[in-house]
Amino acid sequence: MSDTGEGTGFFTSVTDAAERLAATGYLASTAVATTVYLADRLGKPLLVEGPAGVGKTELAKALAAIGRARLVRLQCYEGIDEARALYEWNHAKQLLRITAGRDESWDAARTDIFGEEFLLPRPLLTAIRGEEPTVLLIDEMDKADVEVEALLLEVLSDFQVTVPELGTITASRRPFVLLTSNATRELSEALRRRCLFLHLDYPEAELERRIVRLKVPGLDGALADSLVRIVGALRAMELRKAPSVAETIDWARTLLALGADTLDDAVVRDTLGVILKHQEDVRKASQKLTLA
Repeated sequence: MSDTGEGTGFFTSVTDAAERLAATGYLASTAVATTVYLADRLGKPLLVEGPAGVGKTELAKALAAIGRARLVRLQCYEGIDEARALYEWNHAKQLLRITAGRDESWDAARTDIFGEEFLLPRPLLTAIRGEEPTVLLIDEMDKADVEVEALLLEVLSDFQVTVPELGTITASRRPFVLLTSNATRELSEALRRRCLFLHLDYPEAELERRIVRLKVPGLDGALADSLVRIVGALRAMELRKAPSVAETIDWARTLLALGADTLDDAVVRDTLGVILKHQEDVRKASQKLTLA
């Protein structure tokens, strides 16, 4: 733990954060390294917002690797509720217990069936109760309903969960909490206040080139430059879905597998399906893209 008594103690400085992230294969800008270090130092949840495929989820994985921590993931989706996020009771097991003890009074049975043996912890409770280093990833928060945000307020404010039948469970060791959002809906101000904020956008060309060379070490430097330049041109078009960094890497691997040493018109048009996922985007790119 850090000497603030609040942080997880993963990093000692901004430089240390940048270097240790890079050692896991996550190349971070100074702004990213600074915000991650502060979230760690202050023990604050980190809300990372930005388009899909820019490395938000990968950042949580890198943090878990750095801290040798367990990664607990709550994948949000429309309709997710308290039972899937916090905990639920094993109703089938409870019914068996009641049936087996049918001669007991209801008060005795009730006390028994609402014990630990019948509790099914979900990601939030699992992370709060963990005694080992933990990274809690709340992924795609914007896909969940507004009501789910209310569930998170107690967790993110006090790092505790209240189970009415058992009482309040407080974290003995705070997890590093990272929330991601693709900004498909506006998150509440109450949730934002509890977090440090980081906007992750598509990286600058030089950083993306470094990422590609790191992830696809066999790729020629000149080819990597051309690839990143074309991806940048594609992102400048009004496409249904701009290429993500992950798709840039997939494209680099594709070119390496094909043995391509240059990005001419034929190679680009034959492989656009690796980075563009809608036919109208492929058609638009084929019409507008020039390799000059």
